[in-house]
Amino acid sequence: MNTELIKNIKSIFINKFKTSPILVFSPGRINLIGEHTDYNDGFVFPAAIDKEIHFAAAKNDVNMFRFFAADLNESFELKVDDLAVTKTPWANYLLGVAAQYKKAGYPLKGIDCVFGGDIPLGAGLSSSAAIENGFALVLKEIFKFNISKMDMVKMAQKAEHEYAGVMCGIMDQFASMNGKKDHAIKLDCRSLEYEYVNIDLHDYNILLCNTNVKHELASSEYNTRRKECEIGVQILKKYNNKIIALRDVSLQMLEQYRDEFDPIVFNRCKFVVKENLRVEDAFSALVNNDILSLGVLMYQSHEGLRDDYEVSCKELNLLFDIAKKSDDVIGSRMMGGGFGGCTINIVKKDKVRSFTESVIQKYNKLTGIDPEIYTVKITDGTGLI
Repeated sequence: MNTELIKNIKSIFINKFKTSPILVFSPGRINLIGEHTDYNDGFVFPAAIDKEIHFAAAKNDVNMFRFFAADLNESFELKVDDLAVTKTPWANYLLGVAAQYKKAGYPLKGIDCVFGGDIPLGAGLSSSAAIENGFALVLKEIFKFNISKMDMVKMAQKAEHEYAGVMCGIMDQFASMNGKKDHAIKLDCRSLEYEYVNIDLHDYNILLCNTNVKHELASSEYNTRRKECEIGVQILKKYNNKIIALRDVSLQMLEQYRDEFDPIVFNRCKFVVKENLRVEDAFSALVNNDILSLGVLMYQSHEGLRDDYEVSCKELNLLFDIAKKSDDVIGSRMMGGGFGGCTINIVKKDKVRSFTESVIQKYNKLTGIDPEIYTVKITDGTGLI
């Protein structure tokens, strides 16, 4: 936890609002494996990380939401009674959570809140989920609302849908809220049942390499992939009406009816079915303390995302290729929706510096862009400081 950052947020709050706040932290997340499986009712394998948003907050007696985004140096005010989507995008993440509480019948009053953090924006580490979860906990604690973690997670997801306009799955909010130090979470996106497994990295670190690019294709292609998966489900449903999503499909069944599929749709479905199996295998690998097998599965995941699901891009593939050719890396893959963001890599601890230097030099030479590289540790989920 970044104690300097916490001190700074607290100090800004006291200077602005002249009262003592409660303090909350909310982490970003990584996903070890299980990409594009969430909206297919499948499995994902995330963990919370030590890149966090910190909050200082207290009640006020003016019946206003008074927010300050420390990283942007921007203030925002709105009467509690006027709660609605605004033209201030960052404020909508907080207001969206407040709106969910209001909709559920919880009585809201005025609140002052300062927040800021060190989750890199646009890197696919779910800064938005961290903000939503953190503010959900702020409201719970300040107004003593009786609400479960799972209900806060669902509210945070709804806030993203309704106030930020992003139809995300539940993984980001779930992982940020329910993280556990040194553990990954296997989450069933259909039932929301989950299991923790200890992740012992032995002599390795998790290193994220940020492409520092975001291609415009991302949102339109995401919607296209969802439709392609749904087409596959409709084809197979004719033969088994119990099939609701690709989660219910085996590789054997997919192969059996291959001739009915457009080749592109077949490849999309094949990736999702295989990726679900990889999550199960990754969980088993960690149960058996087998970090090397996890690394192999990560390589396979990237190759599927690149070749079958086609959501990678030249910059992500370049970072993947650099990692795969290195003797100091045992696993690498693109992470997130695609077309930019980060690769996640498992790198020998004593080689992190030399690998980092090598990535920066090679990536810059071929793209003209400086990548950002972060070492992350696996931490607890959203909580009070």
